[in-house]
Amino acid sequence: MLESFLLYGFLVATAVQLFFWIFVFGKLARHPVETIPPTSDCKLPTDELPTVSIVICARNEAANLERHLDRILNQTYRSLEIVLVLHKSSDDSLNILAPLQRKYSHLHIVVCDDERAGKKFALAKGIEAAKHQVLLLTDADCWPASPDWVRGMVHPFGVAGMADDTQIVLGVAPYDEAPGPLNIWVRFEAWYTAVQYLSLALAGHPYMGVGRNLAYRRALYERSGGFRSHEHLASGDDDLFVNAVAKRGKVEIRLHPKTYVYSAPKTTWRDYHRQKTRHFTTGSEYKIKDKIILNLLTMSHLLHYFLGGALLIFKISIMFALLGYAVRMGVVMIVGSVIMSKLQHRSLRIWLPVLDSLLVLYYLVFAPSVLMNNDNTQRWN
Repeated sequence: MLESFLLYGFLVATAVQLFFWIFVFGKLARHPVETIPPTSDCKLPTDELPTVSIVICARNEAANLERHLDRILNQTYRSLEIVLVLHKSSDDSLNILAPLQRKYSHLHIVVCDDERAGKKFALAKGIEAAKHQVLLLTDADCWPASPDWVRGMVHPFGVAGMADDTQIVLGVAPYDEAPGPLNIWVRFEAWYTAVQYLSLALAGHPYMGVGRNLAYRRALYERSGGFRSHEHLASGDDDLFVNAVAKRGKVEIRLHPKTYVYSAPKTTWRDYHRQKTRHFTTGSEYKIKDKIILNLLTMSHLLHYFLGGALLIFKISIMFALLGYAVRMGVVMIVGSVIMSKLQHRSLRIWLPVLDSLLVLYYLVFAPSVLMNNDNTQRWN
């Protein structure tokens, strides 16, 4: 009885994993990088382009603003404003921004002293101050890959006068490469998260986005009541918002490397653990069908390794266990390598088998952290 349970459980878990990697993640592997370059609309008159407000929240980010803001201010897009919200900042941010504000007329500073935890209230104030029809979000510690970032991200929204079909655009936001095992893991985990939300969006089931590189129509934000449905949580201004409104219109993804936004990852395991624990608290607020899909993916991954390991340890159907491991890992290597190349993570391909198995430990570490964490008032910075 136990032998049959282990064997059939392993086969079912492996089959579920193969389904995800071939038919869901495979959509992302097969999806072409945009054939229309981000500069394709450069000859259009300014009044035909969708007007864009970039909204950035910063809390004591003087060093990052000094380092990265120029790349955003000097985008090639013309119908543009940058709304920078200083949330309870006590550093030198205003002094750094003063000369930039004189130089760039499209830079607008908003000061927010809201005492509530989390950045969504500061973000809401920035959106309220924004003037334009398309909202493009990023963070103060992020930098776009190219001067064509805005042009590429808002291209799916079309030009003025076209049907308001696309409502949300999901971008890619990798972490910067640096030496060390933590950096390898952080970049891989962010890559795997991107694989999930981009693939499921292509499969017609968008469920989240990342606020470091996310665009949506202002009208969608206003119709949905903004962040009101989850304002009790400090985080979730990006994934919970997308989760709540994604079915209200077409969702597009952008894979062109010029549309990527990079940021520096955490440099200590403690900081990384704190960051991920905070992010995981929003998962319990997802729609039930999204939680079912994501839990099915996670549980099948865990059971594939655990039940397969049990088959080998107790010498039960060793051939089936080895064959199941080999087939799944072969598919993961083929599909995952294609996606890694597409998402500019080629250096991680050699580590994929090891990192895939370490996801089991990752799930086991963070599951109790999420279950025991009842603090929804954590700081966002």
